[in-house]
Amino acid sequence: MKGSPRRSGADVAPERGGVLVDRDLLEDLYNKLNRREFVHPDPLEFLYRYDDPHDREVVGLVASTLAYGRVKQILKSVESALGRMGESPAAFVSGSTSDSLRETFADFKHRFTTGEDMSKMLDGVRAVRRVHGSLAAFFSDLVGPEDETVVPALTALVAAIEGAPCEATGEEGVCPLPDPTRGSACKRLHLFLRWMVRSDDVDPGGWEGVPASKLVVPLDTHMHSLSLRMGLTDRKQANGRTALEITEAFRAFSPNDPVRYDFALTRLGIRDDMSADALLFERMARGQS
Repeated sequence: MKGSPRRSGADVAPERGGVLVDRDLLEDLYNKLNRREFVHPDPLEFLYRYDDPHDREVVGLVASTLAYGRVKQILKSVESALGRMGESPAAFVSGSTSDSLRETFADFKHRFTTGEDMSKMLDGVRAVRRVHGSLAAFFSDLVGPEDETVVPALTALVAAIEGAPCEATGEEGVCPLPDPTRGSACKRLHLFLRWMVRSDDVDPGGWEGVPASKLVVPLDTHMHSLSLRMGLTDRKQANGRTALEITEAFRAFSPNDPVRYDFALTRLGIRDDMSADALLFERMARGQS
């Protein structure tokens, strides 16, 4: 995925009444910013510690689940969660019980996410991995050739994790994963999938059985604002429908990898030394003059 995407005959996204962006500008931004040196501060950096895809998928789900709020607190909370799980988070989860998970995370809290939330989520992960061997194997089987995106598979994965019964009570758990059927953009879940499916200088990959062409842009308010200014959507809400529309617009530039430019574009909002106006919009304006 390190090379330029295959051209599809559409070098400019369909005009929606806003500013247009072209493939050459996005590729230039990708080549300049899609580098590991620009990752920090980002919870993605925790995945680089783990070579085993089994560990990486557990770490990725934990890190993406906690990826909201101030970045300094995000990194602190992810570090705290992983510190409780030892050298191999996958082995920790597999060797745990509902009670031991609850005890391990009893005093954990990240903003609205409690230790109970984390223990229930990891209990669901443990149940899925016990039956299918890994989240990757389960998810890969869920992605059908007829599916345009990963959303149906993601919906089933969330349902499986949430629906795993607690060993102690037999009751279904309630974990901090959003439900794609409720219209949410599910930004953190799609971020997790980007990390696990794509493989380049930034995204470590590990889930080789899932096509990158079916990924959906991890949409938050910043990415939504950028997309509005680039003319990729005119929808006013950063919800699931908008995420799909923006993803479809990016397919005009990179049909086999529509989230290719996500990391580079989001650097423009995370890093103080990177200005969206200077690196993107002023150049877009010059290109149209």
